[in-house]
Amino acid sequence: MDAMTTDFGEVLLWSFWFFIWIAALMAWFRCLFDMFGDHTLSGWAKAGWALLLIFVPWVGALIYLIARGRSMTERQQSQAAQMQAAQADYIKQVAGTPTSAADQIAGAKALLDSGTINQSEFDALKAKALA
Repeated sequence: MDAMTTDFGEVLLWSFWFFIWIAALMAWFRCLFDMFGDHTLSGWAKAGWALLLIFVPWVGALIYLIARGRSMTERQQSQAAQMQAAQADYIKQVAGTPTSAADQIAGAKALLDSGTINQSEFDALKAKALA
């Protein structure tokens, strides 16, 4: 039998270390992405943080999270607000502007004059616009 699966305790311990490893990778990549996305840091500061994160990843990520955690949150919140505003603008753009009853009746009259609809359809559209 495989040495890793000889008893339940070893499986739990292996799962725990695997979870720790994945969580550390996620934190490390999050620090790297935040560092390179921060426009307030100079190139030298980014180089220093990158060296720290590459050569001492566990300690570097912990120091980065302690030192820059609040600004990470602020940048993430502002980015979420910008994305929400862009989504709202897009929805407004796609939805179009509501037309007034007069505009709807004028459009129906143009369709009637062009022969696309008949008089009964025009009357139905007019009644719907006035309702």
